[in-house]
Amino acid sequence: MSQQSLRRSFVTAADVAKRAGVSRSAVSRTFTPGASVSNEVRERIVRAADHLGYRVNRLAQSLINARSNVIGLVGTDLHQPFHAELLATLSAALLANGFQCMLLNAANAGRDMGALITRVLEYRVGAIVVMTGTPPSRIVEECLTNGVRVILVNKLLPGLAVDTVVADHAAGGRLAAEHLLAAGCRRLAVVSSAARTASLMGRLNAFRTRVADAGLRVRVWQDGPTDYRAGSEAARAILVEEPFDGVFCVTDLLALGFLDAARSEFDRRVPEDLSVIGFDDIPQAGWSAYQLTTFCQPVHDLADEVMKAIRHRAEAPVTSRTLSTVPVRLVARATVRGLAPTETSS
Repeated sequence: MSQQSLRRSFVTAADVAKRAGVSRSAVSRTFTPGASVSNEVRERIVRAADHLGYRVNRLAQSLINARSNVIGLVGTDLHQPFHAELLATLSAALLANGFQCMLLNAANAGRDMGALITRVLEYRVGAIVVMTGTPPSRIVEECLTNGVRVILVNKLLPGLAVDTVVADHAAGGRLAAEHLLAAGCRRLAVVSSAARTASLMGRLNAFRTRVADAGLRVRVWQDGPTDYRAGSEAARAILVEEPFDGVFCVTDLLALGFLDAARSEFDRRVPEDLSVIGFDDIPQAGWSAYQLTTFCQPVHDLADEVMKAIRHRAEAPVTSRTLSTVPVRLVARATVRGLAPTETSS
């Protein structure tokens, strides 16, 4: 093992300057876009940097320039399929646009979210994107006081100067009701969780309102986490009450659990006896065992709107705010009777 590989610290600009026989400021100018330095000096410095394995300290640069290209990504339950897809798409978009990502996953949405955002602030990030969970208002105000723009995905914090990017959850809930009504369903239920987030409640309330407008009642189930098992438990609880023939599950994971329990434990035929609609269009929704009709939140469109908000921060005061609503799209498969499957391009 070489002596160089045993270094206990990063190679510094001073190390490069010493090897190249130049000043520390010449090294700084060489690695600063647009700065003035002669070609001969630049070549010497680059050769020295390559030999030593030098890498520019971007964190130090951001402190000097009072600007950072590091974007903090904060969320909870990032293992959930939709959240994982959003994270992958958003981080790829950030990297493609010259930003760096700092990811922090809160294990407990209520207790840890504020602490995580405070920790991100310590690294002088350029902006913070909250992908899931709801940050405490006082923490958001602290971000704004420090000139850090906060961008919320699929949640609202009224009264605060934050940028918000949301899917049109209400439209999805309303359309779910209309498609089930058009399929002839008259005994309707909506399955959600105890989370009661803005996105879940937006879907549920719009569904309930549209069903009420049709002169029908709707059974509302809101219990447990937002996962597969909770969907199965919802089916066991409500299918013994009466033969519901149309169910809207506010996430695909809930819908998949509901479908499995309805088929295996209640012998309900889908879609002949029971029509089911989900929300999110996670990959599992298209599996042959499910072929779930659902609503797609286009993650690429959500990521594009987040990128616009991040760019907006450089042009507008941090106290300004934007709201972007992304349309959702029906993906018809095989769980609603009479509804033709959505055509897909090959």
